[in-house]
Amino acid sequence: MIISHKHKFIFIKTEKTAGTSFEIALSSICGEEDIITPIALQDEKYRKSLGYRGPQNYMVLKKKYTLRELIKIILFRKQKMKFYNHISANNVKRNVSPEIWNTYYKFCFERNPFDKVISWYFHNGGPDKYESILSFIECGDAGKVKGFELYTNNSIPIVDKIYKYEELDQAILDLNNRFNLNGKLSLPDKKAKGNLRKDKRNYKDILKSKEVEWISKIYAREISFFKYEF
Repeated sequence: MIISHKHKFIFIKTEKTAGTSFEIALSSICGEEDIITPIALQDEKYRKSLGYRGPQNYMVLKKKYTLRELIKIILFRKQKMKFYNHISANNVKRNVSPEIWNTYYKFCFERNPFDKVISWYFHNGGPDKYESILSFIECGDAGKVKGFELYTNNSIPIVDKIYKYEELDQAILDLNNRFNLNGKLSLPDKKAKGNLRKDKRNYKDILKSKEVEWISKIYAREISFFKYEF
């Protein structure tokens, strides 16, 4: 997750939507006062090798704490509040000023659920852990990927723009124009976690009818809202 005061945007990071790659790209245009949350160690090493800004300013300011939260920290040694990788838009809204929330450009990414489930399957161990994609779905793990709930409130989007993963190039172009970057924003050459998915075939060539049926039910909201099709 990134909050850029320099360019006045908030990036909500969903799962299995090239979020880490996009976060690395965005950190290349951030300023010293911007909020950048930590990512996985190997991805941090890659970001550092590119010369981009790493994690910074992600602890929540004390003035945003409620009295109850302060008491828990002082008396029960609870961990101090912070912005984190896959924090929801609702939680970001709670911990920034109304002015920032209302005026900054808030965006995220979503992905065709039929393709996302396959990526999520390999991310969680794939055939080394599960008998099949169907067993992965039937045990409930396929529905645990964080997405829709991160950018909505009561199933209503509260961000300004939800870009489609399938249109990453257009999203890059739009953001370059929106922030007057003159083409400075681009995805890194190395795709974060790109080596996890072993089966690179199109999802239509992988999923069987029973799996399609399950995914259609689990991700009915996304399919309906974005008009995704198998």
